[in-house]
Amino acid sequence: MSNVTSESGSDVVGSLIPQLQALQNRVKKLEAENAKLSSQLSKCCCHKGVESQRKNTGGDETRKKKATERNPGYNLTIMSHHPKRYVALKVMYFGQSLHSSQIGSPTVMILCFTLLLGQHSFDNGFMVLLQKHKWIPLLRKESQYSRCGRTDKGVSSVGQVIALFLRSNLKETDANNRISGELIPEMQIEGEIDYVRVLNRVLPSDIRILGWSPVSIDFSARFSCLSREYKYFFWRGNLNLPAMENAGKKFIGEHDFRNFCKMDAANVHNYKRRVTQFEISSSSMRFEGDQLCAIKVKGSAFLWHQVRCMVAVLFMIGQGLESVDLIDELLDIEKTPRKPQYAMAPEIPLILQSCEFEDVKFICSSDSGKALLIHLENEGRAYQLQSAIFQEAALSCLPLANEQSLLNDGTIKKVASHIPLLSRPTEPSYEERRSKLDSRR
Repeated sequence: MSNVTSESGSDVVGSLIPQLQALQNRVKKLEAENAKLSSQLSKCCCHKGVESQRKNTGGDETRKKKATERNPGYNLTIMSHHPKRYVALKVMYFGQSLHSSQIGSPTVMILCFTLLLGQHSFDNGFMVLLQKHKWIPLLRKESQYSRCGRTDKGVSSVGQVIALFLRSNLKETDANNRISGELIPEMQIEGEIDYVRVLNRVLPSDIRILGWSPVSIDFSARFSCLSREYKYFFWRGNLNLPAMENAGKKFIGEHDFRNFCKMDAANVHNYKRRVTQFEISSSSMRFEGDQLCAIKVKGSAFLWHQVRCMVAVLFMIGQGLESVDLIDELLDIEKTPRKPQYAMAPEIPLILQSCEFEDVKFICSSDSGKALLIHLENEGRAYQLQSAIFQEAALSCLPLANEQSLLNDGTIKKVASHIPLLSRPTEPSYEERRSKLDSRR
């Protein structure tokens, strides 16, 4: 398990700044090149001549039809001839490899740009994939898409929920439906498409649909959610689990969590959130004598990076670097109005475990469930094989580890001492951030 210290966080940030600047410069160059090419194209009359020739030959309709057949996923009218229904999908994805090239070139291109711009790539990649296979209209607004919880890059989920319009096999219509096309009644299920089976056939191996449910058109995956549950996995090592659990219990209830999040003063004005459950559990999984454990946190809603910040402070307490009473100090915003600077816990071990809704029961056919279970077991075995390879590599390095490194001239680097959290430099308070934002207007 990585030690969560401000010093290591500063080193990571320092190494990432040049990469970020290089990416930003690259984006600016691409935007300038795009503007230049667009300007040249607008001045060129070649394409106008081609259009004129097409009109003269009278073959416009045939060419349009062929073009549509070549690019079926990008036809705005693709949903107009199909019945559709509003459904909720329960989605699993493995965050560490979510940005790989498995989904296909149109999606990869969008993923690259969303990564550069700091946007959430799962939404865009998933939507493009469904458009490509004629499941939703091209325009996101028409699909009435909503997502329950935003997860950072690298964070996984086994219970993410999204809602959107999808094609349907059923033929009934609703005359009062304000959205174009046929709308299938919410409760009608018999004879419907097996969404789990057909969507999983086109999704990459690290994204799976676990179930689907018909929902009413006023359903929102975000605002209809009653609670969200997160799990954070970690290796026990020498951590003091009872101290961490005692500290974590202090999170239960409604508190102002502004010292446990990344503050967005421009859009978020209420930092009170209610945590309903907190516990630390141990699993049967072990690695060279170390035990895998998990922190489970459940609440109605969470702030940006809230869980990772909570875990980071708990790790400091578990290492004996901070007192259990630190949680009380940070939750008291009058006493601690400015968040001390500290690095968040790493994103990879965090998963969105589940999202709870009223009267939403996810469906998965028997055949789809069996296929899904086999797929997940095979993926698990594949990752275990990778783990075995890394372990063999580590064993092959043992002779080198037992010898003194020649790179440090025989000296041992001194581990940086821990600076108490409440003695560290602080970030601006919410009031200071708002004052600065208001002064710019």
